[in-house]
Amino acid sequence: MNKQETDPVQTDNKFFDDLARLGQSAAGTLHGMKQEVENLVRQRLETILIDMDLVTREEFEVVRELATEARRQNEELAGKVEALEAKIAKLEKKK
Repeated sequence: MNKQETDPVQTDNKFFDDLARLGQSAAGTLHGMKQEVENLVRQRLETILIDMDLVTREEFEVVRELATEARRQNEELAGKVEALEAKIAKLEKKK
């Protein structure tokens, strides 16, 4: 076989090697594009959430604790008012 003639096995191997390299390159490019799209979507969602003026979980928990304490104090004061009203009613009956 002279150099002019090409070995079909060698040609097939080169073709498959080139095809494999092309596939790897495409996979790498697609992976990079996927990461870029994920980053863009994440940034856009963060912008939307900031624009919506949502509170953080920590802020929510603080306000919830404040509301719970305010409710407890309100119930305590309501009980005191009721007791005072009962005393006033009792004093007014004695007159």
